[in-house]
Parts: sequence; C-alpha cells; structure tokens
Amino acid sequence: VIKVGASTEIEMKEKKDRVDDALHATRAAVEEGVVPGGGVALLRSMKAVESLELSGDEAVGASIVAQALKAPARWIANNAGMNGDIVVERILEKKGAFGFDANSLEYVDTVKKGIIDPTKVVRLAVENAVSAAGMLLTSEVAIVERKEKRPSPNAED
Repeated sequence: VIKVGASTEIEMKEKKDRVDDALHATRAAVEEGVVPGGGVALLRSMKAVESLELSGDEAVGASIVAQALKAPARWIANNAGMNGDIVVERILEKKGAFGFDANSLEYVDTVKKGIIDPTKVVRLAVENAVSAAGMLLTSEVAIVERKEKRPSPNAED
C-alpha cells in the first residue's frame, strides 16, 4: 500500500498519477528489463533497421522508420532549449548509453545517471507507431486537422 498525501485534491490526484505511472513502469521494467533512456535506445536501433536487406517500398519504409527513431531524442533536446539535430548527431557519433541529460544540459552515460526506459514501453511505442503508420498508408482517405505553423524554439531570426 502506497499512501499519497497533498494539500489540495488536484495536487493529490497528480501525485497519485505519478505514483501509478512509476508503478506501471517498474512492472514493465521487471518484465522485460530496461534500455538507455532519453531516446538513446531508439537511436542505437537505427543501425539494425538500416542494415536490413530490403528493396523497393520496403526499403523506403525502413528508411522512414530509421529517421523517425531520431524524433524522441530530438524533441527532448529541443524542449530543453538545445538544437535537437546537433544533439542527435553528437549522440550518434558515440556508442552505448552515451546520451543527453535534459536536466543538466550535459552529455552523460544515461544508464549510470539513471536515465532509463522500460524495454517493454519502448518496444510497444515503436510497434504501435508502425502499426498506426501502416494503417494510415493503406487507407484510401484520411481526415486531418490543419495546425498552425509555429516557429521552432531554436529557429534563428
């Protein structure tokens, strides 16, 4: 039993949600283990995707997936006020758990720093994204909402 206390009901619900998320992440980690977090595991998996011997549409699809694997690390860096493309390239130059700590704005060994993700969560995220993309590609029609273009936080004036 985990007891959560707070001064307001809203704060209590938020803390309860955080504890619930941590509990589910811990269960997932026990089930399938952990990988370096911060998008590092996804960046490291790019080589496996790129090394597949494919041709035609399959090769194009694999190339798209490989590029999409950069997105989480790029967004983490962008949200920390850094240039995500530069951060991703720097991580790709190194090996293993080398990654970016958005809290300290430093490059670190993510596993030693405790920046980890449950393998199951990362695996399911990729599987679900590929499934959704496949469904979209095989659909005859897609209705989407047009979003306003906003300048990137790192865009030069």
